[in-house]
Amino acid sequence: QVQLVESGGGLVQTGGSLRLSCLGIGSILPAGWYRQSPGKQRELVAAFNEAGDITYADSVKGRTTLSADNAKRTLVLQMNNLRPEDTAVYYCRPHPNSRWSNVWGQGTQVTVSS
Repeated sequence: QVQLVESGGGLVQTGGSLRLSCLGIGSILPAGWYRQSPGKQRELVAAFNEAGDITYADSVKGRTTLSADNAKRTLVLQMNNLRPEDTAVYYCRPHPNSRWSNVWGQGTQVTVSS
């Protein structure tokens, strides 16, 4: 079986930083980070496309960095200068058109206090 495991969330003050990690277990390879707040749709934060290019949401561009270690099947999202509006549960997933497109991790909570 396959599984995605997110970690690294927590409670930080405005302006702080967090490093989120996603581990793929089995043959699954994580490719992107998404987040969801209560009452809102799940939205893209940052993701690799199939060509290896990175797409960042406008709201996080310039203060986040996405990286991957495919050998370790790990996807990392470094988030700096965090704001209260970044508060959400963060999830990782593989490429949407992959065979594992319906697989999500359990999520990791990010809370940014003002």
